[in-house]
Amino acid sequence: MIDSNTNLLVVSAHAADFVWRGGGTIAKYVKHGAHVSLVILSYGIRGESNDLWNIEGQTYDNVKKIRRSEIEEAAQALGITDVEYWDYQDYHMQLGEERMERLVRKIREVRPHDILTHGFKDAFNPDHETVGKFVFDASVLSTSNGVRIDGTATAKQSRIFGFEPHQSEISDFKPELIIDITETYEQKLAAMEAFKAQKHLHDYYDAKARLRGNHARRVSGNNQYKYAEAFSRFFPYVGGEFV
Repeated sequence: MIDSNTNLLVVSAHAADFVWRGGGTIAKYVKHGAHVSLVILSYGIRGESNDLWNIEGQTYDNVKKIRRSEIEEAAQALGITDVEYWDYQDYHMQLGEERMERLVRKIREVRPHDILTHGFKDAFNPDHETVGKFVFDASVLSTSNGVRIDGTATAKQSRIFGFEPHQSEISDFKPELIIDITETYEQKLAAMEAFKAQKHLHDYYDAKARLRGNHARRVSGNNQYKYAEAFSRFFPYVGGEFV
């Protein structure tokens, strides 16, 4: 159950990843009282801002400014108030020991029940694969007493869920978890509209939400499900019964 005791940490490789792949779910967590912490590792300036670079006279700093404003507008649409911009270079992203320690610290501070990030495989986007492994490793390190970081205490292992990649079939993605986002889909649409730099993806992710909504109805038998998002699981479900 999602409530005010729920902490969700979202780690997005680039500016808009959290919206395309998990915006409806994130908005649902916020709506039901959870605290959502969002970390944007990069603005996606080099690899995910092609429309902006088509403008004559464009500069790196101006692209960053535009992408920052897009993230802020999208976060507001989803109800997220806790956002950190780590401003790493993308394409390709380098995540060394210092940056690993920074994420371990963040996990120990947030102490999330769940972490939402990129899966291990994402065709044509090496940054996404790098970030998936980075977040997984940091989550494991955050639980170890031997990983000493001043001012932090070890955390329990979070559940981790992976975004559906853009090229699902090519990335061998299987929807292991489907979440109904019908109640927050208008918020996701508003957040997607904030990203003018990637207009070509709006229709694609609208269609994807409808497709996963169809799967949600078919699998559950609940005809109230119209829109949904799919995720992979990093760990198996553990419990005393089938759920």
